[in-house]
Amino acid sequence: MVKERFRLGYNVSEEIKYKPVSVRDILTELQTTTTLMIDLAYSAILFNDKELAEDVTEMAEEVYNLKTRLLMNTAIAVRDADDAEIMVGIMQIGAVAYRIADVAADIARTVLLDLVPDPQILKALTKTKERLVRTKIVPNSILAGKTLEKLKLETNIGVNIIVIRKDKELITNPGPKVQLANGDILIARGSDVGVSELDKLAKGELRTIPHPKLSKRERHK
Repeated sequence: MVKERFRLGYNVSEEIKYKPVSVRDILTELQTTTTLMIDLAYSAILFNDKELAEDVTEMAEEVYNLKTRLLMNTAIAVRDADDAEIMVGIMQIGAVAYRIADVAADIARTVLLDLVPDPQILKALTKTKERLVRTKIVPNSILAGKTLEKLKLETNIGVNIIVIRKDKELITNPGPKVQLANGDILIARGSDVGVSELDKLAKGELRTIPHPKLSKRERHK
């Protein structure tokens, strides 16, 4: 069993015991979690959101646990020198994911410490190809009471909801069956037009969901 402290001081209170898990599944979860952490860390800075920053630091512990399970499962799989050569590469991926999580947590900590980011950094974040938006669903929004599956926001307006905050509950990478409600806070990424439309939908300023415009060729198919 393993028990350790994350480099930045995050408490790892749970003793991690070996459990047979697919290495592929662990690598997939590591990639998903670290990518999300980067998105959320930049969102925390952009929106000066301390709750979001705290969520990022908590996710760092999850990455530590995943990395440890990866090391355990790769170590068990090593039988000879050939296996060792293959597994070294996998272990290095785990180490890189751990480092990415560390950096994302560092970024988030600047918000928790009330450090003011350089204006040029904020300016650069607003000029990225994919924009981030943080918006809150009001009572008269057509989004309230509908599932993501029904709304098809990614298909219709080109935005991907990466986080939904329901009171104190944070839902990351929400699935299609998640139902939106009045008061939910959404963080999404997409094009300039898409995030603007989502913001208007959430605020009740747009009463119908725009549909993608088809070319003449597509309309006649």
